[in-house]
Amino acid sequence: MLSFFVTEAHAMGAQGGGGGDPSQTLMGLMPLLLMFVIFYFLLIRPQQKRAKEHKAMLEALQRGDEIVTTGGLQGKITGITDDALTVEIAKDVRVKVDRQAVSRKRAGG
Repeated sequence: MLSFFVTEAHAMGAQGGGGGDPSQTLMGLMPLLLMFVIFYFLLIRPQQKRAKEHKAMLEALQRGDEIVTTGGLQGKITGITDDALTVEIAKDVRVKVDRQAVSRKRAGG
């Protein structure tokens, strides 16, 4: 019974050595291409859009804006440098926060 499977495998290998039909090759790649297109529109493109919006928000920050950091600190911006912000989180309590740590700008500030 095992010799039957070996013979079938040899026969399949002999046929597959020739040139294939180009339309069959394209149809074989179609599911892979379709998956890539779906991933692009559902995952990659929205993530790029969010990253662009976040970068624009970080560049537009100014003194007096109320922000929330990724760690959950909420406060008002009192100073700005190229890569850091000074945030007042309570009366006379100021912390220096990296710009990239700002998750969003609070409405009201």
